[in-house]
Amino acid sequence: MQPRSKSFDAKSDAERWARSLEAELDRNGALPDMRPAEKATLAQILTRYRDDVSPKKRSAVTEIARINAILRRPICHRTMTLLSTSDLAAYRDERLKTVAPATIIRELNTISHAIDTARREWDIHLTTNPCKLVRRPSPPKGRTRRLEGDEEQLLLAAADKGRTPYLRPLIVLAVETGMRRGELLSLQWEHVDLDRRVAHLPLTKNGTCRDVPLSTRAVDTLRSLRTGESATVFSTAPNAVRLAWERLTRRVGLSDLHLHDLRHEAVSRLFEKGFNVVEVASISGHRELRMLQRYTHLRAADLAARLD
Repeated sequence: MQPRSKSFDAKSDAERWARSLEAELDRNGALPDMRPAEKATLAQILTRYRDDVSPKKRSAVTEIARINAILRRPICHRTMTLLSTSDLAAYRDERLKTVAPATIIRELNTISHAIDTARREWDIHLTTNPCKLVRRPSPPKGRTRRLEGDEEQLLLAAADKGRTPYLRPLIVLAVETGMRRGELLSLQWEHVDLDRRVAHLPLTKNGTCRDVPLSTRAVDTLRSLRTGESATVFSTAPNAVRLAWERLTRRVGLSDLHLHDLRHEAVSRLFEKGFNVVEVASISGHRELRMLQRYTHLRAADLAARLD
């Protein structure tokens, strides 16, 4: 067996390390080879994860961008055996000064999954995953923003006067169907049946397919878009939509309104029309009631009217 040695500043740390080796020996009858973990840095683990694992995910583009951002941080110079929960907690606290809690949660989850992958598949032996022990910041409360008063009409009127012809139909379809932005932009004409009033989404955010029923207003909007020149309903990039939406909301003074809020609006309207939870979930694609509740904000005044 290869001799094992390691230097520590404190005797107590050395004794704790020795006890962990003895426990490992008792469990497995042999000591694991710690040299790969002692040599590999967090940067190397994240880079391999980015190159080998991330491209296979539907969220590849955003996860790769997230990892590239993490790789610029000093914590990535730590070797895996020296990476501690206090290192990761300090990273969390420093990042919280400039980014939202939801961003930190995603970053820590990505680091944690990369470490788990390295432990399971890349012979990086660690007794525990230090990232699993780090407290995540409290996630933000779900947004409750809905369209109020004549805001929908203001948006549509401004879209009509703008130079982005696809913006009005995009708004209408978002409110009428509850589809996510990515689902609307990837919707193909071959999956739209205007006679049956159904739009088929072969692959959604949660990895499943679903059929979305179309209202009369949604059907009329889709008919106006059908020119036969493109395979997709909308031939534009997500970033172009984001920029167009920001310009539109600034013009009408609704900078606090997000495009994704229209999905909140659509789901809430379905409940107000009397659809039950199962029916709404089948339309919106939510797999968990907890998530559906985040998107659903019924107006108390409307509910009060039904009490009578």
